[in-house]
Amino acid sequence: MKKINVKCPAKINLTLEIVSKREDGFHNIKSIMQTISLYDYLNIELKASKQTSIILSGNSQEIPYNESNLVYKATKLFLETINKTAEIKIYIEKNIPISAGLAGGSTDAAGTILGLNELFDKPLKNEDLHKLCASLGSDLNVCLQGGTILATSRGEVIEKLNSIKKNLTLIKPKYLGISAKEAYTKYANKEIKPKYNMTEKMLEALKKNEDISKYLYNDLEYAIFDDYTELQNIKKAIPNSIMSGSGSTYFVLDNIKKIPLNNDYQIIKNLKFIDHGIKCNNFVTN
Repeated sequence: MKKINVKCPAKINLTLEIVSKREDGFHNIKSIMQTISLYDYLNIELKASKQTSIILSGNSQEIPYNESNLVYKATKLFLETINKTAEIKIYIEKNIPISAGLAGGSTDAAGTILGLNELFDKPLKNEDLHKLCASLGSDLNVCLQGGTILATSRGEVIEKLNSIKKNLTLIKPKYLGISAKEAYTKYANKEIKPKYNMTEKMLEALKKNEDISKYLYNDLEYAIFDDYTELQNIKKAIPNSIMSGSGSTYFVLDNIKKIPLNNDYQIIKNLKFIDHGIKCNNFVTN
């Protein structure tokens, strides 16, 4: 039996601008994404077997541990790609909030692919891992690569940027999760679609080593903000906060000691930007 522990970081969107609707139903975007020091952990066990068995478990009651989980889909895809059978057990330690715009599911799936590749003695090259990630979702490639990333197409085409050092605080309504489908649908239904070109402006600021805070922006926040008092309460309490992804998490580039919100909000403090993506450690062979 082989075991490995995989450290899977969350991401935030410093910018998220929707460029156009695609024929496949997704949207083309331009987004500067950043991995942060908030992690899920995967404990993956591999046993040789003539038949494939995938067993998921974890510490969260908010996610399914069956075929609908992206970790399960990533495991199945990886085994099919390398044409192997095995008994795989994966324990998911969830620390990244669910349905929060932080890529919790995506980073776990990408971490599964990287971890399995290590356990099978690296049959796939890095570019092959990225192809598998791109086939499963929009944020997996960003989480796999990590750091400060320009993401285009539907989010799977990535370009590594110079690293940024920042502190941040996350604020999430405890009882509100927003799906990407809802957010993008509401954006599509908006008659007025602002074009601020904040991604390009932030890229210029990064090149000049200037402050990026005035270019933080999210089209999906604009799309859903009026529908949820929970989001309005965050903005009222912290006017310079910005929503990440499709929400419902907001972030502010600072370590805030006191936030005037009640216990209906989860506050995660003392986080940092990190310059890496998913990492594997504690490889054990019995």
